[in-house]
Amino acid sequence: MPSDRFRLPAFVLALLLLVAGLTSTATAQVQATFNVLAFYDGNTQDAAHNDWVKEANQRFPQFGAQNGFTYTATNDWNRLNNLQASQYQVVMFLDNRPWASSQMTGFQRYMENGGAFYGFHVSNYNDSSQGWPWFNNTLLGTGRFNSNTWLPSAVTARTENRSHPSLVNTGATFRTSVSEWYSWQNDLRQNPNIQVLASIDPSSFPVGSQQGNIWTSGYYPIAWTNKNFKVIYANWGHNGMNYQTNTRTSSTFDSAAQNQFMMDSLKWLGGGGGTVPPVEQPEPGTWYSVANKANGKCVDARAAASANGTVIQQYSCNATTAQNFQFQPTSDGFTRVNYRNDATKVIDVANVATTDNAPLHLWTYGGGTNQQWQAVSEGGGYFHFAVRHTGKCLTVPGGSTADQTQLVQSACNGGTAQSFKLTAA
Repeated sequence: MPSDRFRLPAFVLALLLLVAGLTSTATAQVQATFNVLAFYDGNTQDAAHNDWVKEANQRFPQFGAQNGFTYTATNDWNRLNNLQASQYQVVMFLDNRPWASSQMTGFQRYMENGGAFYGFHVSNYNDSSQGWPWFNNTLLGTGRFNSNTWLPSAVTARTENRSHPSLVNTGATFRTSVSEWYSWQNDLRQNPNIQVLASIDPSSFPVGSQQGNIWTSGYYPIAWTNKNFKVIYANWGHNGMNYQTNTRTSSTFDSAAQNQFMMDSLKWLGGGGGTVPPVEQPEPGTWYSVANKANGKCVDARAAASANGTVIQQYSCNATTAQNFQFQPTSDGFTRVNYRNDATKVIDVANVATTDNAPLHLWTYGGGTNQQWQAVSEGGGYFHFAVRHTGKCLTVPGGSTADQTQLVQSACNGGTAQSFKLTAA
């Protein structure tokens, strides 16, 4: 008979059983509700791409167990030829894409018949000899590859179109993992079918560290969708690498916020039918007061005037028509911002200036791109407003709280000085 000194006291045994039960619960798998099929090569010329593919094929099965999807990886691209959405609800391209015409045709048919797609990094790369017009132009909207940053680096991403299901758990900004970033031939903001989900926040500049591959300014989308398809493209997928030893120096999965965005994106893609809910936009026929998020003061035409050159300022909200504006669509997602006391006048960037802190005033609408603004929803009735000719945002300069401060255009930065709440007047 065993000695008493080897018997566990009852309370210790109970505690161990409780801990075991909690551990089992914490690691329990979530029942899968959709299937993911990931295509890869893994033997490209870039060791960083190969390393990302290897890591993705290790990490996505773990994510699937935690988030309710199965994950199958294959390097047999011919499986695209007759793929159906009933078999795999989501297809991934890991740093490559199909090249055979039968594979490309099969993928297009899969997408047009209810399939969903998640593309990463090199999957959208192309030059003048490598184009796939339906994929690069119709589905992803980018046209040709334009330039890249180097060396790979992390950036701060600014989220856009916050009502999209992929952004439900993502803040106004998030820090990405390290990657090499691409720019494209086409400005995605000009494509009415494309919704940008995240772009490089101006606070990140300069991006890159090798002369000739450094971005110091500009607008660079890094994740987006197409309103006509279940699709998301993300520009990351390039691990940091020591190319002398081909060893990893960073992971594409280093950012918890970026991982959360990927999981929410996959859940939306794998959720079956349905479309993206309409992005929150001002009603074209409604007059609104426009109040700054930071100080609560309203966009205002100075002294309720309506002459060309009247200063657009901030002023304590007072429910007068001098603080009422209407967002009338022009084209490609832009609006003219009409003034209630004279609807022929709109908010205009003075002298078509392209510099930060260029002042805003009223001017007769003439179709100028300095007179057209994109209302970008931040959720909860808040928007930032980007002017068409520069992409810069309507801004309270210096975050001023003073009445009669003239408003300006400035590089978009995701701050509260550029965030405004619309309230129907």
